[in-house]
Amino acid sequence: MNTGRSYKELLQEASEAESNDELKKASKFYKEAIKKNPSMEYPYDRLMIIYRKQKNYSSELKLIEEGIKYFQQQHENKQKELIGSSKKIASLSNAFMKSVGLTDKKGKNVYYPEPVPKWQKRKQIVEKKIKTNK
Repeated sequence: MNTGRSYKELLQEASEAESNDELKKASKFYKEAIKKNPSMEYPYDRLMIIYRKQKNYSSELKLIEEGIKYFQQQHENKQKELIGSSKKIASLSNAFMKSVGLTDKKGKNVYYPEPVPKWQKRKQIVEKKIKTNK
């Protein structure tokens, strides 16, 4: 596989392979696209769909967990950047986020932007499918 392909080229090749029902080939391209640009949710979504079509629930669950972890970390990093190094801004920001229900009493995030909530629901579905298939 040529790793010199751009993100856009990888998505195009993955889409072509998927439309030709070459799911293994498409999944390779989507995995490579995720490595090249992990902050884009599209290849995660397509790869999850491929795993679901193949009834490969364990791989789908692993990908969902990796995606959730990555996007949660990105969100938390953005919050830290916005707050900056000022202790006053940090304490005001934390107080505000607690008051509107965005964090719990310990300051942990309760809310995450999309795609995290969507993938958390999907994770629950996949876990149920894994339990029923055992």
